[in-house]
Amino acid sequence: MKDPYAILGVDRRATADEIKRAYRKLAKAHHPDRNKNDRDATARFQDIQQAYAVLSDPQKRAQYDQFGDLGAFGPEAGAAPGGARVYRWSSSGGAPADFEFGDLSDLFGVGGRSGAGSIFEEFFGGRGTRRGRRTRSKPADETPADSDVEHEVTLDFEQALRGTTLELSIQNGDAGAGRETIQVRVPPGVEDGQRIRVRGKGRARRDGSKGDVYLKCRVRPHRYFRRDGDDIYLEVPITIGEAALGAKVTIPTLNGPTSVTIPPGTASGKKLRLSGCGVLNPRTQARGDQYAVIRIVPPRRLSERQQKLIEEFSRDQTDDPRAGLW
Repeated sequence: MKDPYAILGVDRRATADEIKRAYRKLAKAHHPDRNKNDRDATARFQDIQQAYAVLSDPQKRAQYDQFGDLGAFGPEAGAAPGGARVYRWSSSGGAPADFEFGDLSDLFGVGGRSGAGSIFEEFFGGRGTRRGRRTRSKPADETPADSDVEHEVTLDFEQALRGTTLELSIQNGDAGAGRETIQVRVPPGVEDGQRIRVRGKGRARRDGSKGDVYLKCRVRPHRYFRRDGDDIYLEVPITIGEAALGAKVTIPTLNGPTSVTIPPGTASGKKLRLSGCGVLNPRTQARGDQYAVIRIVPPRRLSERQQKLIEEFSRDQTDDPRAGLW
């Protein structure tokens, strides 16, 4: 099997930070979306991911250093049983907790705070959003015989992309054992319906161990943005004149407003790509794109002069937009 050190171009004595920097650089350079004309890009990218999955895990790295068998880890190195990857996130004031979640596809600042009378609340205070919006959750699904706890939480669009911290109140065993408040970090890039596993943070078992907490995330739709994987779509209305003559318009992105050039003769439905303005993928450290989808909006009312000018323009029109349609 291929040597993960050679794949990432690092020395066998490389530190964890050096390995991470090398992986991020290679993952960005060899991502298949950036190398669409390279047939070997996907295989090379998978090799980079597999190498990092081994070297970023101290136990797997030690096993490879001792036995030199990358094949022992399989193509899904770094994956938990069932194919779900496990990531580690630090909880405030405590040791890192293991998060297990499926596919994850940075932008606004988020702060967490607990509120009286609820299991947990999240107040979003990022740029471009309303402050003080409360993160809603359904009551915990708890049964005395089950040490695992499940919560359903509703996140704002920005919270799901950026990540946030939640406070949960967990029942310790029987009703008389009291409750424990823990902080849980929701990782960036969570999608609607995503299920997050927090190991060892559930209710206490009789043997002294603890069950797990499962968060089921619901994401509110955004008023303007629409997410598709790591890409963001935004419908941009423009006038007939801007479409015909071209123009520069300012549009919102996840990182703030930016200027976009509308080429002359742009048709409705045209997609203008803003490279690297989408969602940051925590697995690949590659950022998706944002697409400005053009929608031409005709004037609702015409002055007499405008109507005459358009009639004159129509008489001189030589292009047939329906040519070849039938």
